[in-house]
Amino acid sequence: MSLVSCDTPTNRLLWLPNTAVEPILFRIGLAMVLSLAVTVPALFLDDRTFQGQNVWIKPIKFQIALAIYFLTLSVYAGMLPHRVIASVRMRVFLIVASLAAIAEMLWIGGAAMFATASHYNTGPVMSIIYGAMGVAAIILTSVSLVLGLAFWKADRGVAKDPLYLSLALGLILTFVLTVPIAGVLSSMPGHHIGVPITGEALPLMGWSREVGDLRVGHFFATHALHAVPLVGVMVAGMANRSLGNRLVWASAVAYAALTLGTFLQALWAQPFIS
Repeated sequence: MSLVSCDTPTNRLLWLPNTAVEPILFRIGLAMVLSLAVTVPALFLDDRTFQGQNVWIKPIKFQIALAIYFLTLSVYAGMLPHRVIASVRMRVFLIVASLAAIAEMLWIGGAAMFATASHYNTGPVMSIIYGAMGVAAIILTSVSLVLGLAFWKADRGVAKDPLYLSLALGLILTFVLTVPIAGVLSSMPGHHIGVPITGEALPLMGWSREVGDLRVGHFFATHALHAVPLVGVMVAGMANRSLGNRLVWASAVAYAALTLGTFLQALWAQPFIS
């Protein structure tokens, strides 16, 4: 397996010169983008609703989220040594993760097609599928852990490079924060803590402005792989790498605190923004 070269037309879509991307992750991310060609027209052609919103809104949100996740990981993986990312074990793992992503979208899209719930569905069949998709979600999230550990062990070394440290910490935090928060989410009868009265929610995100919403903490958890490396990019050019590393560590701790704070806020039935 070779990394997709930045000389190929496909990779130039990323506007990242001198950067290679891991092909398995890139292709599944691109597939999520292309699959929007089915769900976006459906959004405008199908006026059915479920729990107050168009049935195709949820699949589209998941397609966008998974596309961002896999395309980001494809770029990060391209920064790892070729011997690490091209090993047979890694290839098999990434293929399994890609299949898990496809299964997730077939499940969520299928539920939308039948105008029923994908999550928190207590039906005899859907409840079994819900449990299986929980396993698939863990497999998806574990890609960030595997890549984070690879950056941590890389020859370049997290002690030598603040950018590598930020990638390692951001990716590992994504797994460490997301899995327990998602576990609590899946164990609840819904994502709200409290009973909304007016249904007032934040635009775009849909988070409740009346009661606690567990999706807030979950959102921040899944984006640790973007937030912490952003700090790494900003300090990468510092002459004092020791100071750069300390700033990366501080940002990782602060981001973890923010994520856990919003999660506890939701558990206390308090809205993120009222």
